Amino acid sequence: MAFFDLADFDDHEQVVFCSDDASGLKAIIAVHNTKLGPAVGGCRLWDYASDEEALVDALRLSKGMTYKNAMAGLKMGGGKSVIIGDPKVIKSEALFKAFGEALNKLNGSYLSAEDVNITTSDIAIANTVTPFVTGTEGKSGNPAPFTALGTFLGIKASVKYKLNRDDLKELKVAVQGLGSVGYGLCEHLHKAGAELFVTDINQVALDKAVTEFGATIVGLDEIYDQDVDVFAPCALGASINDDTIKRLKACIVAGCANNQLAEPRHDQALVDSSILYAPDYVINAGGIINISFEEDYCSQSSTKKVEEIYNTLLDVFTKADVQNRPTGIVADEMARAIINNGGKT
Repeated sequence: MAFFDLADFDDHEQVVFCSDDASGLKAIIAVHNTKLGPAVGGCRLWDYASDEEALVDALRLSKGMTYKNAMAGLKMGGGKSVIIGDPKVIKSEALFKAFGEALNKLNGSYLSAEDVNITTSDIAIANTVTPFVTGTEGKSGNPAPFTALGTFLGIKASVKYKLNRDDLKELKVAVQGLGSVGYGLCEHLHKAGAELFVTDINQVALDKAVTEFGATIVGLDEIYDQDVDVFAPCALGASINDDTIKRLKACIVAGCANNQLAEPRHDQALVDSSILYAPDYVINAGGIINISFEEDYCSQSSTKKVEEIYNTLLDVFTKADVQNRPTGIVADEMARAIINNGGKT
């Protein structure tokens, strides 16, 4: 494998491979860019099919964090880490202490936090051996509720722009994935009067969504075929691809998953299908925004900052229309300009 020739290697500043035989730790830490500040991004624990798959995920996610933090107006660079393994098998105190020791070796160039299959309790264990974590208990805490809020506001902005509607009453939304963020998003959507169609591998979460939100359960593959207004990808990435774009009946794609587009060209493919795409790292920035308030934490200040996602997306949509270009490409250019200007818009 020619590492530097990988499509997702984007002049990353540092990529570190970590291992610890005693705990079973096998991790990759990718630091993409620190021009605006130390790289900040969560740690994902996943049973990857191969080490290369894990590496590509870390590279894509860390670049996304650079752009996410820039577009959110945060003094943070972008980074991400992945731990390879089955979370039901390898989670242990020793594992997260070993991960914390690995963070120490980067000496603050990267700060980790929660992501898929990683909880605040796991981060608390790492915090016993390293200061280079954030989103900790007793401070900003679990970022998921704020990611859900930001995604909800992003859907409202998308509906306003595409459908010229200020309310979501009876709007049909297909939610792919009922993890902590996806489920929180459903709660917001239900309160706003939306009709929900949901799918997940977790039957307990599905049944709970039916009971609490009156949601309709559909199959994992059938979620793409629903006759809805909004398709909300809230699971893992690459759900927007050659096959699924042709099947979507929604006129809006707006969800909390990272790396929703399987390939950059799918940005244009959505435009060609008259589907409005809310760039993932813009709409799902609520969690990292909350984490940015870690010291002297104030929930009200955090929430006010998260609410800016609404207008940021409207700005992206407007620029994309004026330039007749895909929203993702426009957001990328906006993010790079912010980084090159030292954080100034």
